[in-house]
Amino acid sequence: MPPNLAGSAREPGRRGPRHTDTALESFEADWQDWHAAHERHRAHPHGFLAVTHLHWLGSEAARLEGAPGTWSTDADVVRVVLEPGESLQRDGQELNGASGATLEFGPIQERGGINLASGDTVIEVAKRGGEYIVRPRNPGNGLLREYQGTPAYSPNAAYAVRGTYVPFEVPRPTTVGAAVEGIQHVYEAPGEIRFKLAGQELALTAFNGHAPGSLSVLFTDQTSGTTTYAANRSLSVVPAADGSVELDFNRAVNLPCAYTDLATCPLPPAENRLPVAIEAGEKIPYERQDQQ
Repeated sequence: MPPNLAGSAREPGRRGPRHTDTALESFEADWQDWHAAHERHRAHPHGFLAVTHLHWLGSEAARLEGAPGTWSTDADVVRVVLEPGESLQRDGQELNGASGATLEFGPIQERGGINLASGDTVIEVAKRGGEYIVRPRNPGNGLLREYQGTPAYSPNAAYAVRGTYVPFEVPRPTTVGAAVEGIQHVYEAPGEIRFKLAGQELALTAFNGHAPGSLSVLFTDQTSGTTTYAANRSLSVVPAADGSVELDFNRAVNLPCAYTDLATCPLPPAENRLPVAIEAGEKIPYERQDQQ
């Protein structure tokens, strides 16, 4: 994050303090490095671009395309029956025996998961919206092989603004929809982030982030569905001890559902639909531009 620029960034469309060429070059270079690293992570051989199928497990045993064995779930446990010769590994250890095997995994926490391996394929076993899913991830998947990178707005310091994190008295369970119909996600919202952009006082409900001490905000804005992905974008922030927050919307990123229908991404809460156009961060992926 660029603390010097964030504190003095002018509002979009308004005249304000000029930044030195050196500071702007540093800001842009930092963004380029960050986005290149994010693209490398996105294009990991077993990342979400490698997902070939999304299977919802039930009590009736079934064979799943892209994964060995017969799968079912019951009493919060996933059961896999392997025939002789079928391979399934965990942490490099083969789980099948010479005469076959019956394996059990779970319970798995909501939004948690485990990774198994079968040849070049990683088999993700996870829990989403209270249901168990299996998602094979193969590096030969066409979406990954043909990935062109993600278009984004040029970095603009006007969209790196300061805000204040205001904790709720008690964390609020918040139910949101999902990219997949029929399920919902429940997140704990510890507070909200208040900030000013384009002359307006705004706020975003924040969820706990992946890293300790971090927060994640899901939002849409007036660019959503035109230049940016319609359903959601995400931004990670880390509040300082005094509650100050640097919101750099240049680092707003797409979630997996922006690229594939095999994702179960959450949608933003209603209050996070911002009434301003945030012309910063990642745009609609090339893979989706004909669907907007």
